[in-house]
Amino acid sequence: MQPRENAFTSGPALVGYISALEFVVHLPNPGGYGFFTDELYFMACGEHLSFGYVDMPPLTALQAWAARGLFGDSLTAVRLFPTFAAAGLILLTGALVRQFGGGRFAQVLAAVAVLLAPFFLGFSSYLSMNSIEPLLWMGCAYVLIRIIKTGDARLWLWFGLIAGIGLENKDTMLLFGFVLIAGLMMTPQRRLTANRWFVFGGLIALLIFLPNLIWMIQRHFPHLEMLANIRRNQRNIAPSPIGFVGLQLLGTQPVAAPVWIGGLFLLLLDASYKEYRALGWAYVIALLILLLMRGRFYYLAPSYPMLFAAGAVGAERWLDRSHRYHLGWAYVALLVATGLAIAVNTLPLLPPVTYIAYTHLIGVSQPKFEHRQSSELPQLLADRCGWPEMVAAVAQVYNAIPSDERARTAIFAQNYGEAGAIDFYGPKLGLPKAISGHVNYWYWGPRNYTGESVIVLGNARERLEKYFSKVEDKGAVGNPYAMASEHFEIYLCSQPKGWTFAQRWPELKTWD
Repeated sequence: MQPRENAFTSGPALVGYISALEFVVHLPNPGGYGFFTDELYFMACGEHLSFGYVDMPPLTALQAWAARGLFGDSLTAVRLFPTFAAAGLILLTGALVRQFGGGRFAQVLAAVAVLLAPFFLGFSSYLSMNSIEPLLWMGCAYVLIRIIKTGDARLWLWFGLIAGIGLENKDTMLLFGFVLIAGLMMTPQRRLTANRWFVFGGLIALLIFLPNLIWMIQRHFPHLEMLANIRRNQRNIAPSPIGFVGLQLLGTQPVAAPVWIGGLFLLLLDASYKEYRALGWAYVIALLILLLMRGRFYYLAPSYPMLFAAGAVGAERWLDRSHRYHLGWAYVALLVATGLAIAVNTLPLLPPVTYIAYTHLIGVSQPKFEHRQSSELPQLLADRCGWPEMVAAVAQVYNAIPSDERARTAIFAQNYGEAGAIDFYGPKLGLPKAISGHVNYWYWGPRNYTGESVIVLGNARERLEKYFSKVEDKGAVGNPYAMASEHFEIYLCSQPKGWTFAQRWPELKTWD
């Protein structure tokens, strides 16, 4: 028997304490890192609210706009929503365990596993689509479990609401919605779809998604064009099927893997879980689709909390039968110890010099997922380095230009990180908003600049001399810990050779 619970040591209370740790893990910044490159872009998108963007639906930009409006421009302010989502995911994991019939130990085991899984540690460390996606996927899973348990078909309305919000966050919500319904159709619970509430739920999801869908149709689905470009230039690292599965083990933490693997087998094979078999099939179908389509390895990550929940309940039942709870709590302690060691390798907790020494000592660093050359830091840390210094160097060049020319001088960035950094840090240094052809910056256009005077970041002099009669090297930038692509020369270019930005803008589109 488990020890007697009280209000402060009950399963839900312990899960609540564990969820509060997300604020300790993510909001302090002991490593001294800055904004991640994507965050700078999302904040720029938040200044151009729209029903869609080239590379994402609108919810992340809306979060950036709301966070800055409510809480300010600090790292803590911008990352509050991801941290709330991470804490909510822990609470929801505990709720999933209780729906499966689990008690206090199972709730703690599942909550700790989710808290310390590298997937979720990384997702929650900065504002992105990924930071809220697991909460939305598991929200749909929770509602489906409630529909199965209660037979209340009206809950499909809540399923549709959460799925619709998920579609406004990231297109992969389509994948999870599809595999959940496909899994349901493979079980006797398919009968739960034969009612008007199921249809109404789908209509709610469609209605919420409709503004973004119309935006994409009007622009001929720019996101698909971008994905085709990425496949063509082979930017992403596509692991083999074995490598893909191996990365699932790393992303969930190898010591915790027996919990979710056990949960998957229980959902698929154990008679006590037969009502919920659709969840197991949903995972299997999603895995097969991603293997066939060579999807990114972390696309499957949001599905793991439901497997952790099922596996934790199975472990608790075994411990109940064997009366070996000391082994269970020892396993939780081991999970915490290994999880903390991995967290140091995953999160921006250590300053760059210390982090590099640590990874050399243990011989393990974060896996690469793009064919981009990094520094000694992995990409998820390197892309947080050097932005204020880069903007300060650009400001020095811009403010040295005679005042009558300065107002006509554009700042052209090669990617959204550089442009977003100029937009975020630049105003305090007297800089105008940047222009760029990268993803949604291309839609925002040249901002009435003609091209007669341009500060160009990160392009080759030989290329620039094809388009400008005068090209001046104004010095190099590059934080030693930043990505290799962020080590470049700044050029001041003028006297364009018979063109204007309005004429050339279509060919400057860079969607990759």
